[in-house]
Amino acid sequence: MREIVVISGKGGTGKTSITASFAYLEKENCALGDCDVDAADMHLLLDADFNHQEDFYSGEVAFIDEDLCTNCGECKAVCRFDAIDVIDEQHRVDPISCEGCWYCSRVCPTEAISMKVQKAGDFYISSTKTGNKMAHAKLGFGAENSGKLVAKVKKEAKKLAETGQKEFLLIDGSPGTGCPVISSLSGADLAVLVTEATVSGLHDLKRVYELVKTFNIKAVCIINKFDLNAGVSEAIELFLAEEEIPMVAKLPYDETFTKALAQAQTIVEYGESGLSTKLEESWENIKVIVRNM
Repeated sequence: MREIVVISGKGGTGKTSITASFAYLEKENCALGDCDVDAADMHLLLDADFNHQEDFYSGEVAFIDEDLCTNCGECKAVCRFDAIDVIDEQHRVDPISCEGCWYCSRVCPTEAISMKVQKAGDFYISSTKTGNKMAHAKLGFGAENSGKLVAKVKKEAKKLAETGQKEFLLIDGSPGTGCPVISSLSGADLAVLVTEATVSGLHDLKRVYELVKTFNIKAVCIINKFDLNAGVSEAIELFLAEEEIPMVAKLPYDETFTKALAQAQTIVEYGESGLSTKLEESWENIKVIVRNM
């Protein structure tokens, strides 16, 4: 089983649409993982059925027992996150603001404050319209530890690939360069870098590739909307050549992207177009590269 992670240094490059198109092309020969848990949406394009759901718990939040609380205010005085306020003459914790540092519970003279494990999100395993299985999740509003939830998605997606004897595990990684991206990349065989011909696209491509290099992971690149800015597109190609990163596709700006999204379809199933042909070719190129590694 070969693990391919599709990532981008910034959001909005078309990463998820491209990943979903690859999944549609490969169908039951791959398992899927959507590690973009902060803004998960690949399930929309692949018509996931949310067949299995479980709560994901991570991190702690303070809880004040009103029967024991004397409203002395010591907890509020030491909270550096302004998570404790007085409501109806009673000290209460705002779970969104609480960072679970335990400080308030340690200074409470009546031991009225305890720490409780909080639900950080929801985890799912779904069947999709392409015949493959997908592990995915949704981080709760204001919840932390998205890296841990990504690790959960990755672990379960690998199980789906191994038990199903799939040739490929296809991961839609988180955008950016933070903890969720690090978790997305862990254990990958190949990173597909999706960028766009904008100044920020080039800047963030360089940043995310520095991260990929620290993992010693081979990378290839897809330039989406390469015709938005010829100068920036040339600069991206120059950077790829300097770093010896193969460019597997240059995709032009095409309204097919938007039209397919509006119909909750992948680009390759929406209809015949030059864009779908280029995506099919790029996926075949990626498979050749990863099989020869």
